Amino acid sequence: MGYEDLLAEASRLGVKVRERELSPGRCGCYYEPTRLIIIDETLPDFARRCTLAHELAHARHHDRGCDPNGSKAERRARRETALRLINPAEYALAERMYDGNPYQMAAELNVTVQVIEDYKNWLHDSVAA
Repeated sequence: MGYEDLLAEASRLGVKVRERELSPGRCGCYYEPTRLIIIDETLPDFARRCTLAHELAHARHHDRGCDPNGSKAERRARRETALRLINPAEYALAERMYDGNPYQMAAELNVTVQVIEDYKNWLHDSVAA
């Protein structure tokens, strides 16, 4: 799923997407009252794609806005982003190819290391359940 596909989804959901430079450490945010996603325009393409997928998860659930990292809404958005952007077969192949190195796997799968870590956490949780 590419960035343009995600923009089309945002349009279908009635969510506006804007790009501008954000403060250091912020990749994007979603603001429910105006149905607006802001993506940091300085991010590389793969990170912009991951960020937009993440913020769209917040929009689909009508989350109030940018919550702290440990919130239920944030955990849900991170899990949904990982499951959406990572193909299980491609992940398994990348894991074998790179001996589980998250940086190399992220580069191979065109996602951020955070998305790789979130997918690993989901795999661990799903096996433990």
